[in-house]
Amino acid sequence: MTMHTAWIGLGSNLGDRHTNLLEALQQLRERTRIVRVSSVYETEPAYYPDQPWFLNMVAQVETELDPLELFRFLKRIERRMGRQETVRYGPRVIDLDLLLYDDLVLETPELVIPHPRMTERAFVLVPLAEIAPHLLHPQRGQPMAELAAQVTQREGSLTRVRPGFGTQLQRDVQGEPPALRLGLSRVGITGLRRIVRILDGGRDNLFYAEMDLYVDLGPNQRGVHMSRFSDSVEEILEEAADEPAPDLETVAERMAHQLIAAQGARRAEVFIRARLPATRYAPASGKTTQKLYTLLARAASAPQHTVRLVGIEVEGMMACPCAQDMIRTYARERLLEEGISPETAEHVLQVVPLATHNQRGTGRLVVGGVEALRAEELASVVEAAMSAEIYDLLKRPDELFLVAKAHRRPRFVEDAVREMIRNLLDRYPDLPDDAFLLARQTNFETIHPHDVYAEYSGTVGEVRKGLLGVDGVGAGMSMDRWIAWKLGIDAV
Repeated sequence: MTMHTAWIGLGSNLGDRHTNLLEALQQLRERTRIVRVSSVYETEPAYYPDQPWFLNMVAQVETELDPLELFRFLKRIERRMGRQETVRYGPRVIDLDLLLYDDLVLETPELVIPHPRMTERAFVLVPLAEIAPHLLHPQRGQPMAELAAQVTQREGSLTRVRPGFGTQLQRDVQGEPPALRLGLSRVGITGLRRIVRILDGGRDNLFYAEMDLYVDLGPNQRGVHMSRFSDSVEEILEEAADEPAPDLETVAERMAHQLIAAQGARRAEVFIRARLPATRYAPASGKTTQKLYTLLARAASAPQHTVRLVGIEVEGMMACPCAQDMIRTYARERLLEEGISPETAEHVLQVVPLATHNQRGTGRLVVGGVEALRAEELASVVEAAMSAEIYDLLKRPDELFLVAKAHRRPRFVEDAVREMIRNLLDRYPDLPDDAFLLARQTNFETIHPHDVYAEYSGTVGEVRKGLLGVDGVGAGMSMDRWIAWKLGIDAV
């Protein structure tokens, strides 16, 4: 895996500008490693002066993304944070510019590197020179400190704001016909716990995994041979010592194939759930902490076909929009009672975060029929669908940031499901129409003794038709029906 160094300019002049920069840095960490960041500078708007002043900074990052992938990733962050297209150089919640990428010089209709206007912008060169004074411009060959000095002489200075033996039976009881000749859709074992070895990009990883394994059972067989499930698992895991699988879906697929052979079944299914520890950074303090995600892998096999699904389960924070709206109304009434003018009261309500009741929620996203998709990549898609993420370790500034963020993005459980789908299609616009997706959100209520739940399942094509408002498109295809369709067991 080749890592590249890139330099990114960040700017904001709408809303809470400091928080916007901090959230952008936080989201950059999804696909990059932040090496250094500059101080924050307050700058007068350039080109289009009739707008609020900007806060600007520069970040040095390391990434495996190629230049165009990185550029598109930056644009996704801008959209996710709510940037709206206005006049050119107009006000914006966040602006992310790819300034430099290694020492690359590139010019395409979509992307130019180095950034074509960076040498005329003090708000780029001054923070860049602060953290990389000797970095040379790939075309001009001048160090950033020199370029910064030149531009500040023309435009003036900036204001720095802050820095896995038994008895032989006489007969095959399981193979005998049952008293009631009725076939069963799933028979097997659940909750089998094993250590699974994955070889990911040359790195050896061990996962503590829990598995459910099933086969279908015909009407003329009393039962399956349960011990053969464990035998199949052990055989696959032993093989993994010599030929590790690249991901959990491959493990599930190998086990499903093995079950077909061992049980003589028409169909087999394997579900695997494994905990993935990931290093996270607290949003304000930058302290490292560990977060556990649940990786999900599922494979279903028939003698001639196999279908795989990959997914992830993520915990996050949810803030209730309904309660917040009631608080807004109540707060406005109280402000008016205290003699505050309606205009001032409305301004206060727009600026100050409003209370509501919070919930801890679990989002699940599963995608089927896309071979190259990795479960780890789906974590940010799910996390971004909730009001805010959660961490094991938080300092007070981190806690403040997360609480304020959640209350700026109140969402119903239904909203989270829709956001997951939108985020997925935004990040992977080329998903085929026959791919499957399932988005599910469960919120654990704090003011009720029950939980709330929402789910969508269907093909990507069904989702796209629904988003286009095509008549007759409602609830999509279920996961079981999609698997049967792809295995050729059922007709759609």
